[in-house]
Amino acid sequence: MLHAPESVAASFRPCALIPIYNHKDTITETVHGLRAHGLPVVIVDDGSNDATRAVLRALASKEDAVKLIRLPRNGGKGRALTAGLIAARDAGYTHALQIDADGQHNVGDVPRFLAEGQNDPHALICGHPLYDESVPRARLYGRYVTHVCVWLETLSFTLRDSMCGYRLYPLDATCAEIDRAPLPARMDFDTEVAVRLIWRGVPVRNLPTRVIYPENGLSHFRMLHDNLRISAMHTRLLLGMLPRAPMLLWRKRRRAAWVA
Repeated sequence: MLHAPESVAASFRPCALIPIYNHKDTITETVHGLRAHGLPVVIVDDGSNDATRAVLRALASKEDAVKLIRLPRNGGKGRALTAGLIAARDAGYTHALQIDADGQHNVGDVPRFLAEGQNDPHALICGHPLYDESVPRARLYGRYVTHVCVWLETLSFTLRDSMCGYRLYPLDATCAEIDRAPLPARMDFDTEVAVRLIWRGVPVRNLPTRVIYPENGLSHFRMLHDNLRISAMHTRLLLGMLPRAPMLLWRKRRRAAWVA
């Protein structure tokens, strides 16, 4: 059983959440970077190999603030995140900072994510990637297709990037959405959960953050299968938007009226 630390303010009790599958060479540095900012860490091992499991056991044995959840077999990033989000909520945390295990994300931005979340605890704080030259061009250009789809699915430009796996979730709303209907098991998780939270009325804040693609980094993105899953997801979400369109447009007009 996980337990939220009593030292954190009662209204804002965040943890970090890391899904991992065979990233044994980068996970230790990522965890140490998060702990340097005082965050308790929940790691969800999505059926990793023996070498990665040994590294994870060592990390969890050294600190009570590092908790390890093991899934019996590899089920996909989305399944691991779902398990971690529910476990974090049940432990009494109010927010979970999702971050990748492969070293792509800048742990130096953790205080900025937490400050945004504390300022607006009901919001989804989404990383808006700032890439350097290490980003594969095909992946970069492919993201714009998803951006356009998401703008149509939400009838807004609120979400700058729905595919970035560096974000702070408000756990009550996120787990309520998980309880309402299961979320995708694999790489389509990040986009679908963001769209469905927007449909739910959760506000979004976009936080620019540096994202790199480490040399010889291990990616589990399967070009054919994951792109097919993402295409099917966008079809499903576009169809789901249609009955919600009047509500989404009404919210948009109301926000415009407030600004005016």
